[in-house]
Amino acid sequence: MTRISAANPNFQVDADSIGWITFDDPERKLNVLSEPVMRDLAEALDQAHTAEREGLIQALVIQSGKPSSFIAGADVDEITNLEDPSEAEQKIQLGQAIYGELVKLSVPTVAAIHGICLGGGTEIALACQYRVLSDSKITKVGLPEVKLGILPALGGTTRLPRLVGLQASLELLITGKQIDSRKAQRIGFAQEVFPEALFERMVRDFARNAPALQLGALRRKKNFLNRVLEDTLLGRKIVLRMARKRVIAQTSGNFPAPLRILDILDQHLGGSIEASLAAEARLGAELIVSSVSKNLLHVFHMREAARKGTGTDYENAPPSKIQVLGVLGAGIMGGGISQLAAYNGVRVYMKDIHHKAVTSGFQHARALFDKAAQRKKLSRRQADQRMELISGGLEYHGISSANLIVEAVAERIDVKKLVLRKAEEFVGDDCVIATNTSSLSVDKLAEELKQPDRFCGMHFFNPVHRMPLVEIVRGRDSSEHTIATVYAFALRLGKVPVVVGNGPGFLVNRVLGPYLNEAGFLLEDGASIQQIDMAAREFGMPVGPLRLIDEIGFDISSHAGASLHKAFGERLHPSRALGALAKTDRLGKKGGQGFYQYEKGQAKEPDESIYGELRIAVPTQRRTFRDRDIRARLILQMINEAARALEDGIVQSADQLDLALIMGTGFPPFRGGLLRFADTLHPRGVLYRIRKLEEVHGARFTPAPFLIDLADRDLTFYEAFGT
Repeated sequence: MTRISAANPNFQVDADSIGWITFDDPERKLNVLSEPVMRDLAEALDQAHTAEREGLIQALVIQSGKPSSFIAGADVDEITNLEDPSEAEQKIQLGQAIYGELVKLSVPTVAAIHGICLGGGTEIALACQYRVLSDSKITKVGLPEVKLGILPALGGTTRLPRLVGLQASLELLITGKQIDSRKAQRIGFAQEVFPEALFERMVRDFARNAPALQLGALRRKKNFLNRVLEDTLLGRKIVLRMARKRVIAQTSGNFPAPLRILDILDQHLGGSIEASLAAEARLGAELIVSSVSKNLLHVFHMREAARKGTGTDYENAPPSKIQVLGVLGAGIMGGGISQLAAYNGVRVYMKDIHHKAVTSGFQHARALFDKAAQRKKLSRRQADQRMELISGGLEYHGISSANLIVEAVAERIDVKKLVLRKAEEFVGDDCVIATNTSSLSVDKLAEELKQPDRFCGMHFFNPVHRMPLVEIVRGRDSSEHTIATVYAFALRLGKVPVVVGNGPGFLVNRVLGPYLNEAGFLLEDGASIQQIDMAAREFGMPVGPLRLIDEIGFDISSHAGASLHKAFGERLHPSRALGALAKTDRLGKKGGQGFYQYEKGQAKEPDESIYGELRIAVPTQRRTFRDRDIRARLILQMINEAARALEDGIVQSADQLDLALIMGTGFPPFRGGLLRFADTLHPRGVLYRIRKLEEVHGARFTPAPFLIDLADRDLTFYEAFGT
């Protein structure tokens, strides 16, 4: 090749008169579209135009020099730092103009995509005439901007629907979903999918033959229904109206980005590309500087920090690699942990004291693999192969080769101590041991272990395969190597680990407890089930507190509430309403009867018969509450307890607490986290509101000393306890 530029990306011309623009950032593992990269892209495209005019190229290929990625998207740090909507709009317009130079080339342009292709990378591909993908499992295409509260503003919102059709484009634009090569080809995004082993050669052949191709022959064919829904004004209106209803139903309108995307499509899909791009720039800039986007970007940075973390500040505590996992207890949690580990390529031995329990654990894991295969996350063969990584039985000898043990037996300290002590006899000295307890003291569980330094908590949340958080509980004697090993293993399982201190309820359950308990007090005060849950959902919680108690189970919820009451005294005294329910036959969702009626596992209307069991008036005789007053009582309880958890050293920073609450309870990410939300009110405002509630409701609203201190010092949570 004739080298014309040494920048990133650089432009080269080969002996076949094919131009190549190659992205390969020497300072990053993935290619990212930063401002310097965009300047170099503009220069490379200018050189391509010159080469075209001089007849030096007959085609242009956009490619990556990275082995596992095409372009991972824009530089998130640069987006985070944008505060002025005018500046944001100007930057978007500049990016659109650069991509426009790619569109203006008269020679065929080809995006050769191998590996991750997201955001701005996908938009570069859309600006090309052709897109060819490798068949590698690592090749993924997507527009994840909505997950950051923004929209694809470099042509993605404009060009994708025009290429693949309205309905296919909505799946990527509205959800931020990534798709593989074959699906990209099926919807019309990719013209060809080439074998990974032959990718470079076949890309070259495609580019060499591209001038002779007829683009129309490679386009996706539409059936009659698609033509009606996508090629007529009425059809597009119907599709967009249905999409808008789905978005509002799923988000309650709290995420504006997908709604702005629908606005652009509604107004400009049948019109000019120029007008659509202008709308992208204007609305995209508004979203970038919005509070929702800033909060979602904050969550993104927190997740990235967790992903890149080690769980410890000690550089001399490298983690052990886990090749064999021993799981003690084959219940729902044990079976779920076993399946997750096997899904990620780890051999597992699942031990219980009954053959029936082991069989049940296998069945649970098998069912999860079957669902993964049904949803195309795995092939049937892959699901079967990974299921074969799980073995089990009644003997402790099965765990002798394990590098890590996770105990998940009944939540009784005597049972757990016995099992842990016995397991320690059969494993090697370098084996790390963890407990999945949700409420028992890690230090007490470690009392009878010969090597308590290799012991810690590894608290998964139910259901294991869905809940992203793992609390790693540091015991008094837990070594840095132990914490680092368990942290690294959690990352390997695809989880978000947060290291917390040993204390009643650890972090998430401790902060969640007062929130759930307050829902019981609201019932006592005359609020209806429906209004309590609706107020929480409108705030952004995935489900209301009473529905959540149904999901947890009345028995487990009651036990957790009693534990917190015992630990923290009168301020966490269980409400009479929840106490009364604990004495009934109701178990919640798993028993088919709770605050709600259940049909085939799906919640229906509130079960009004529960009011009689609570000895509280029926809904027609209930008090009228303002939704904001309900939300205040629920959320302020969480903030107050979070302040106490920070003061007690259960967690080391505000962002770690916020990440744990988002990942463990579904606290609305568009609010940035519990303490980030509290900071929008300022601790002075929080304290004022809590003291007003204390005057009415007493000790359970006693302000945390740390909250009082922050208010006195005029500090926010993040100022006092930032990263």
